[in-house]
Amino acid sequence: MPTMLQYDVRTERREGLTRDVPPGHEDQQWVANSSTLVLGERDALLVDTFPTVDQNARLVDWVRAHGRNLTAVYLTHGHGDHAFGVGQLRAAFPGVRVLATAGTRAQLEDQARPELLEGFWERLFPGQIPPVELPDVLRTDRFEVEGHEARVIETGHTDSVDTTALWIPDLGLLAAGDVVYGATYPYLSETTADSRLEWIASLERLRALHPRHVVSGHKDPRLGDPPTDIDATIRYLRDVAEVEATTSDALDFYEQMLVRQPGRANIGSLWGAATALKGAPHSPPASAAL
Repeated sequence: MPTMLQYDVRTERREGLTRDVPPGHEDQQWVANSSTLVLGERDALLVDTFPTVDQNARLVDWVRAHGRNLTAVYLTHGHGDHAFGVGQLRAAFPGVRVLATAGTRAQLEDQARPELLEGFWERLFPGQIPPVELPDVLRTDRFEVEGHEARVIETGHTDSVDTTALWIPDLGLLAAGDVVYGATYPYLSETTADSRLEWIASLERLRALHPRHVVSGHKDPRLGDPPTDIDATIRYLRDVAEVEATTSDALDFYEQMLVRQPGRANIGSLWGAATALKGAPHSPPASAAL
């Protein structure tokens, strides 16, 4: 008979990627990534990695401390802040399978282009980004950890193209990647009004699973893994649609969203969304600095 499963979550806090934000709200200029470890009696499955060498080294130590045989790493999508740790996990756990969909692998290949790797990631995190390694493509929508099913759910275009979530039915656990945001301003710069409707539809499908635990790819580490983060992300996206239609420029959008959705982490992501949806302001905000 399959053994009982447990799970644990590690978060790593870092600077946001958009740093030239309007003055104020300095206490919200951070973001936390999450990595989820699904634990059987002997084996374990890890979902997502971290962006920097030091963060992934701490992730390796944390996995080892659980005393399980790491059999697989699954990547929910190919953004570098969730997928740059592939090489370090392979080196630390010989024989581990690093798995992803074809869409995730293609997205990570794109992240490794010099324009993005050197011109974006390494500029923001100088000397901290590990060499990029690619996952193996998973040819099915499910695999197992100690006889328990882990099911890949294709979620389409959410905060980027070809995203997924991983569903562990026997644990009631949804490792949601960036499909769900926990008390964090979502990344919207790769979205459109139509793709955000697709995102809401995917969230409604995930809600219909009735998960007991939802691990958001970006979350406030103090707040646990509540299923209500799905509804909160839906509400956020609906607010974006209303505010986008009634605001005149990026600063107006930013300020109105702060009224509707206060207190989330990663204020830079909200400013990035404002400039992506409403156009960059004619001059940078007074506090602009990298």
